[in-house]
Parts: sequence; structure tokens; C-alpha cells
Amino acid sequence: MSSLDEEEPNLEKGLQYWENTPATLNGVLGGFGSGTLPRVDPLGSRQFAQSLLPYTVRIKSVLRPLAADDGSQPPLRRIRALDVGAGIGRVTANVLLHLVDDVVMVEPIPKFVEQAVNTAEKWKGISSKEKSVTFLTGPLQRFDPRKTVKENGEEFNPRRMGWAPPPTENESGYDIIWCQWALGHLSDADLVTFFKQARESLRKSPTGRPQEDGLVVVKENVCRDSHDGEPAVVFDYDDSSVTRSNLKWLQIFKDAGLTLVRDRVQEGLPEGLFEVRMYALR
Repeated sequence: MSSLDEEEPNLEKGLQYWENTPATLNGVLGGFGSGTLPRVDPLGSRQFAQSLLPYTVRIKSVLRPLAADDGSQPPLRRIRALDVGAGIGRVTANVLLHLVDDVVMVEPIPKFVEQAVNTAEKWKGISSKEKSVTFLTGPLQRFDPRKTVKENGEEFNPRRMGWAPPPTENESGYDIIWCQWALGHLSDADLVTFFKQARESLRKSPTGRPQEDGLVVVKENVCRDSHDGEPAVVFDYDDSSVTRSNLKWLQIFKDAGLTLVRDRVQEGLPEGLFEVRMYALR
């Protein structure tokens, strides 16, 4: 283990590592693309989100009761998500488009974005134009979730597929900001800055219930805390990233002004991996 005072992620080295990684499921999952992980991980993610935001359940259930037939319940507005470090669109395709209407993907590696664009027509709701995906190419360190896609600038080369809003509609804010297996490439300072911006960009619940307001979901590898019970990190020299311990994550959330709503360990993943933990915050 090392201290973040000694080793911090280097953006250019991290980008170089991923630019040399195949734009495939096996590539982005570090060789685990053909086992149980691609099935177990998204299932756990969807269940976690739906347990906290019942309006993301797209079928009638105990989490989303049948609406009154008398027209007294207005339709929900479109639900919007941000997928950061989105890679080839694995989380967008297998998690978020099952929960929301519109997804904005931010990914710094151009060939990963191109792979996502090439396969997006097959994703849920895209060819029918019921749902949409907007693709942005650029590092998270330069993206501000408080701004609209247009305000973030042409440097992100924005492209959209699927449903399109009326020209007069100005889309902003998110109901879910999903961060998975990407935040290890941000320093503590960059991470706190992003989380503060993310918190400000969360939307109020369409149901009017504060407990269902928008969430930041962090799903990341978690190393053990130090032997003396202090926060710890592990630095990866291959891709210039850090794996943070649970106490380290909690410290960063506090520094960013985020409140932990719920956390859960992802079960059923292959042996030999770090523990993977999900944090829901607002």
C-alpha cells in the first residue's frame, strides 16, 4: 500500500493505458468479459438503484404500484442519467437504459466511444426512439455536470442517438449520476471537485418525495483499510490509478458534502478481485 501523498493518478498515463486496451467487453473488464461478472454486475446495479428510486422501475411492482386510472396522477417527466467513464457503454446498455429515458455518456477514449456508437442502435429504446444516448468524448476532469451538454463545449464532440427533445427544451440536471470503475483515475482533489458539482446537478424527485431525489452512485473496487484502522489506498502502476479503502471513500464523500444514503457490497463476483462496493449519495 502507498499513500496518495506519494502516488497520485496521472491523467496522461491513464489515457495511454486505455488507448492500448481493446475496445471489447473483455478489454474493458480486464479479462473478465466471458465469466459471470458481465451478468451479475448489472443485475446488482439495477436492483440497488431501483430499491432507492422506485420510479426507475419500468414494470408495475411493489416498488412501483399501479397508477390510478382516473388521471389524477400526472405522468412522470423523462428520467435522465449520467454515465461517467462510460467505456464502450456497458453500464449504459445493461443498467441505465433499463432504468431511465435519457443517458449522457462521458468517456475519454475515442475508440471506446466509437464502439459504443456502433452498437447503440441495438440498445434498449434507441432504434424505436423511445430513449436516447448522448456520447461525449473527453476526460471527466474537464466535464462539469452542472452544465448542459452544449455548455460543456464542442471539445467533447457531442453526438446523440434515439429520442430528441423539442428545440425549445433545455435539458439539464440528472436523476442518477453513475460512476463505476473510473474514479480511480481522479486525484482526491479532482474527485472532491467533481462530487461537489455532481451534487449540485442532481434533480428533485418527479414524485415530489425528497427521499427519492436524485442520487450519485459510486460503484468501485475497495481495498482494506490500514492495520491501524486508517484510510488506505493501493496504487496501480500499470494504469496509474488508485484503489481506495472504505474509510477513504467515506472521507472523500464528507469532504465533498455528500451524505451516504445506502451502501452495499456486490455479491457473486469472481474470486481474486477487490471487494466491489456500491454507495448511494446525495
